[in-house]
Amino acid sequence: MGRETVTAGGAPEPADPYSHAVVANRFVYVSGQGPADPETGSTPDGFEDQVRQTFENLRTILEAAGSGLREVVKVNAYLTDLTRFGRFNEVYGEFFAQDPPARTTVGADLLGILVEVDCVAVVRGSG
Repeated sequence: MGRETVTAGGAPEPADPYSHAVVANRFVYVSGQGPADPETGSTPDGFEDQVRQTFENLRTILEAAGSGLREVVKVNAYLTDLTRFGRFNEVYGEFFAQDPPARTTVGADLLGILVEVDCVAVVRGSG
């Protein structure tokens, strides 16, 4: 299988020159996503709402790539304030309640947002 870029309708437009995701060798590599509302471009005010919107954006991109949250094998999460780690975990559990993927969470300086997440998933039906 070659390399295929994914542009997901219903996801926020990339702000820089990158693809929403790339599918290669039955894996989906999703670029870092933030909490922008895809319809308005606005960012929710509350931390938990930003986390939820970020995962909804990831879900949209994964589905456009023939995958989904259940197929995620690795998550990288970036938080501006690691004291919010527990709150992040609570919302994360709404999306990954059973058999969660491997994950790394680190503190980061982010521009105008409180959270960013990227992930790797397998394409549905590929394994």
